[in-house]
Amino acid sequence: MEWSKWRTMWVIVMFDLPTDTKAARKRYAQFRQAMLKDGFMRMQYSVYMRPCPSEENAEVHHKRIQGMLPPEGEVRVLHLTDKQFERMKVYLGKIEKKPEKQMAQLEFL
Repeated sequence: MEWSKWRTMWVIVMFDLPTDTKAARKRYAQFRQAMLKDGFMRMQYSVYMRPCPSEENAEVHHKRIQGMLPPEGEVRVLHLTDKQFERMKVYLGKIEKKPEKQMAQLEFL
């Protein structure tokens, strides 16, 4: 198997879902809870991320997101390599902040 299939990937989910009715807010909360249960962490409001040990694993989580999509709204899924993720610039006001630390790879003993 080629090396590129075994690098850490980041799956980033960005979404805008309606919250104008009680039912829509419930669907929003269910979508968000399902992502948290699948190991995603909040990066910003309506932006969640998850590290994956390989491209294949990233695709598994991408398909899970597709399976939990609410009937309305917009959801975008982005896959980034560690290198791409490291180049992200994060600003708090005018102060630059380092991106989130890379999560440690799983090790089998």
